[in-house]
Parts: sequence; C-alpha cells; structure tokens
Amino acid sequence: MRDLSRLLRPKSIAVLGSGWAANVVEQCAKMGYRGAVWPVHPTRDAIGGVPCFRSLADLPAPPDATFIGVNRHATLDVVAELAAMGAGGATCFASGWEEAGEAGLQERLVAAAGDMPILGPNCYGVINYLDGALLWPDQHGGRRVERGVALLSQSSNIVINLTMQARGLPVAYVACLGNAAQVGLSELAGALLADDRVTALGMYVEGIGDAAAFAALAHAARAAGKGIVCIKSGKTELSRTAAASHTASLAGGGAASSAFLRACGVAEVSTPAELIETLKIFHLCGPGIGTRLCSLSCSGGEAGLVADLAAPFGLEFPAPSEAQRQRLGEILGPIVAIANPLDYHTFIWGDGPRTTDVFSTMLAGYDAGIFIIDPPRPDRCDPTSFQPALDAIVAAARGTGKPAFAVASLPENFDEDRAIAMMERNVVPMMGLETALGAIRAAQVVAGDAGWRPWAAVAGRRLRMRDEASAKALLSAAGVAVPKGVVADSIAGLDVSALALPFALKGLGFAHKSEAGAVRLGLTTLAGQADMAGAQGYLAEEMVTGVVAELLVGLGRDALYGATLTLGFGGVTAEVLADTVTLVLPVTGADVAAALRRLRLWPLLDGYRGRARADVGAVVQAVMALQAMMAGNPRLEEVEINPLMVRESGAVAADAVIWEEAE
Repeated sequence: MRDLSRLLRPKSIAVLGSGWAANVVEQCAKMGYRGAVWPVHPTRDAIGGVPCFRSLADLPAPPDATFIGVNRHATLDVVAELAAMGAGGATCFASGWEEAGEAGLQERLVAAAGDMPILGPNCYGVINYLDGALLWPDQHGGRRVERGVALLSQSSNIVINLTMQARGLPVAYVACLGNAAQVGLSELAGALLADDRVTALGMYVEGIGDAAAFAALAHAARAAGKGIVCIKSGKTELSRTAAASHTASLAGGGAASSAFLRACGVAEVSTPAELIETLKIFHLCGPGIGTRLCSLSCSGGEAGLVADLAAPFGLEFPAPSEAQRQRLGEILGPIVAIANPLDYHTFIWGDGPRTTDVFSTMLAGYDAGIFIIDPPRPDRCDPTSFQPALDAIVAAARGTGKPAFAVASLPENFDEDRAIAMMERNVVPMMGLETALGAIRAAQVVAGDAGWRPWAAVAGRRLRMRDEASAKALLSAAGVAVPKGVVADSIAGLDVSALALPFALKGLGFAHKSEAGAVRLGLTTLAGQADMAGAQGYLAEEMVTGVVAELLVGLGRDALYGATLTLGFGGVTAEVLADTVTLVLPVTGADVAAALRRLRLWPLLDGYRGRARADVGAVVQAVMALQAMMAGNPRLEEVEINPLMVRESGAVAADAVIWEEAE
C-alpha cells in the first residue's frame, strides 16, 4: 500500500495552473492553513496574493501535496517531475482522459507517477478540515473541526453538495477519486480511516473495484469501531445474462451490490440525507446500535406517525417491561397509556426533573431511543419552553449510556446551531422523521465474519448450456436430490416402464422449457405425444409429489463480486413474485437459513395457518452442496434450480439449468 499521509496531511502544498488553481490558494488561506503554499506559474508573479515560483525546480523543497491544474498532456510532465524530486503526492484535476477516448493516456500517467500517489485524473481533490489543508479548486460548505467523519465520492458534484449540509455533521475530510487511475477506492478509504481523528466514513460509490480489498477495509474499520455508510449508484442495471435465466434477472446489479455491502457490514442508504443522518449516528455511537428501540413524543399523532413510518423499515418497538410500566405510571399518572411508542402527553411539559425521569426510565430498557421534538422556528416564535425537554434527552443519554436520537419531524425544525450544540452534548439530532428512521435502520447493520472474502471474480468467457439431463446428473453427483428419469433421442425411444406414475415429459436444450412449450406434466403414457419443435432429445421423469413449496435457487458468477446466491419462491411466476434474497458467496448454512426467513412468503414455509411445514434444513443442505460443487468446478458459470420442490421431508430439484465455460 502506498503512503498517502503526506498527500492527505501536507505541511507544504504546491499549486500549478491559474483559474481553478487560484481557488486552491484562496481556500487554504480562508481555512487557516498554517503550512506553506507555493504557487508555480511560468509568467505570473502571484496567485491569490501569494508570490509564484517559476518552476517546480525553484521550490525550496519537494512539496508534500500538489494540485495540478494544467491540461492533461502537461500533467504527464508535471507528475514525472514531482515523482523524480520526491514529492508526497498530487491531485490531477484535468479531464479528457479515458472518459474522453484518450486510450493509453492514463497508463502513461500512472507510469510517470511511479511510487508517488496520485488522485484522479479528472478529480477535484481533497479537503482536510482537521488541518485546514485544501487541494480543492471550488467552493465548499465545511468548517474546521477537531474530529469528524470522512466523505469519499466518485462524483465531485455530489460530495460538494454534501459539504453544504446544515445538519450539524462534523466533516473531517472530503476526498474524490475521479478516474482512479492509480489510487483506488479501498486504498483511499483506508488512508482516511487510518487518521485517529476520523470517526466514520461515508461514500458515494459508482463501482467497488477490488471487492476483496473493500471487504478487508470494511472489516478493519468495523474492528476499529468506525462505521461505513454507502450510497451505491447504478443499481438498476441487470447483468449481461438477464435474458437467459431467472437468477440473472432477479439478482441484477442492485441485489448483488446490496448483498455484498451487507456481508461486509457496511450500511447502505439511498439518499444523501440518509447518508448524513447515518453518519451522525456512527460519529457519536459507532456501528451496530442494536435493534430494540423506544420512541417518545408528547403527541398521540406523533406516536402513531412513528409506528406507521417505521413499519416499512422493519424497526422494532418492544413493549415496556412491567417495572418500566409501573415507574412511568407513577410519574405520568393514570390518564397516560404506557406503550411503545409512548405518548407522554404534556402533563410534565416544562418540568425538567420529571421529564428526565420519564426519558431515562424508558431509554434504560432499550438499545436506543427516538425522541420526537420540533422546536419552534426562532425567527417568529420563542423556543425556550422546549429547552427542558432537550436537556432531558441529554440527561437521559448521559445517565443510561444509551444512544439518544432527537428527531425533528421536519428537517427545517432543527437549525444548524442547535444541531451542532446537540452533537457536542452527545445526542444525535436528526432532521426529518422518515429520513431518521431510514438512517437508524441502516445504522443497525451487523458486523459480518471478519475473515469473509468474496470469491475471485471471473472475466467474461464463452459459455454453453448443459441439457437438463446432464445438469441433473451433475447435481445428483453433488448430493442434490433429483427425480428418477430416463433419457432418449426421441419420444419413442423413452422407456418409462420403471417410472412411477404420473410422469413429466421434457424437451432438452431449452433454457426456459415452459415458454418454449417443451414440458408436459401429469402423463400416464407416451402414446400420442407429438415431438417438440427444437428439442435436442427428451427426458421423462417421475413427478414430485407432496410438495409444500416451490423455490428458486440460483448460483452465478459475478464480474464484480465473485459469485452470488439467489433464493426465493420460484416456478414460472418467479419474476412476477420477485420474492427473492441475494447473498454473495461464500455463505454458511446459518446465512442461508436466515436469508430464507427474510422472504416475504416465509410463513408459507413455516406452517402458515396449519399448512405443512417445509423441510428448510433440506433446502439449506441443497444450497451448501451447490456451493461446494461450484467452488470445486471453476468452469461452472451459473447453476439454477427452478423449482426446487420442498416437501415436509426432503427437497428435490425438479428442473435445472447449468451454464458452463465452453471447451
């Protein structure tokens, strides 16, 4: 790994160019940077009021960090000169590289840099709010802090927007990757998290790059008590094989990336607002806040709103204990119904000690607490009557040691000064109820196995499909149950005398037999059966009886994340139901069992309303056998069983498609 410390925490900054480069000089002065700033320009006497050096050779020492604001072709020469003189690193601002069709130019840039770290090209750079050091050619909305979170983005505009937040989040670093020709996502993220003053990391990610390196980074951050929250873009793209299988269409890029982030213990959110609110939780509370929540408000309407909005997020609000109910009843009186979410009414409003007692009693029994409070706008109203309740939240958090979230139902009902003040008192101010609930759910992400790494990704290759008979022979050898069957080149050649009735007749060579009219069910004889157009042989097999549920089980190589597993309710309506869960391999049996319980239709497997209970253990065994088969045969590209017929005892692969590397 390259040493990025000089680049991120420079004691001297060289600035090349004019225009945008002048902003770098001015922003360093504005932020109170105490290191040396050395503008370099062949003809100008000063930039941003700072005297210029005519060339890099005239500098008093090799700069720790350099902002290169010249065109792409001149950038190559500058980078080479900086590397030769022992500079600490550079940001390459110019655009027009690979993204503009300049093939090979980025490779030349990387070669020129050698061991010297470079960010970009096509990159805005870095802001260090801890030390006031900026390699940043534009405006930003941040302030100096002593500790805070780092923001890392593959989009300069999005991270600029994030710096304009007025939500009280202390930001320690802002960094962009640009084209990431040399320093990649995981390397830069690791360097930011290595600063002890950084408490958490927020990322806007367009591509993960090295999945194994990212997993290692995420687990190391978690071990250090630093949470990572991510917006992953491009989730609507389907894989290149989407038309060929149910698995590919149901486990597109979004499902795979979300599964990968979950396996890494990284919180995933969808919006910049959720990113900021989740980072506030991580900054004060660290990752993994617990799932047992309480909610308190002085309005029944607010309590109902919390319950309604929390339901889609799957947040849990267990009932208070008997001891809590008794104590809360003593404080609040007989009119207040003790529940969770709790409407504590306004009987104690303005009474700091009693409010603190209620808040502390409730919070003590839970992992974390939501306190709905919307102070009046100070320009038209007097918010002082809300101070006792705000102080009580602080006291409850301090007294119980539990995370406390002061949530304004509308984001504008906490101004920035109040939010900063609450953060400084170790209470998380959260703006917007629904956004807050989403952030809380994201912050509950659990740590995965610290040693987990995805399988190595396999590059695109030419594939062929095994016919169903051959696929099932492979499954049977791996330990997956398949129906008894016979194969022949023609229907007339099938000997079904040893098959139990009824049986199914299938044409071989089709990825989707139902759509091709290549499957006939419930037969007791082959007499009168016509040939199937396009069939490359025929399979007759016993039909599976005593079925409790039909599942889809699909394993497929992934160009980014190694391989994925998709589980769901299957059959010909798999895409219509779209009730699936995707995991990234490798998985454990416990992972598979937990994933099945996340399906919406899980109750149908678990004996819903007196139905027979499916043999989930047999499903898990089948999945683990498929994983072992795929791990042991690198030529296998995709294995799909649809449906896996699950009985009260056992599970049978009624249909199977296997794609493998063509010889």
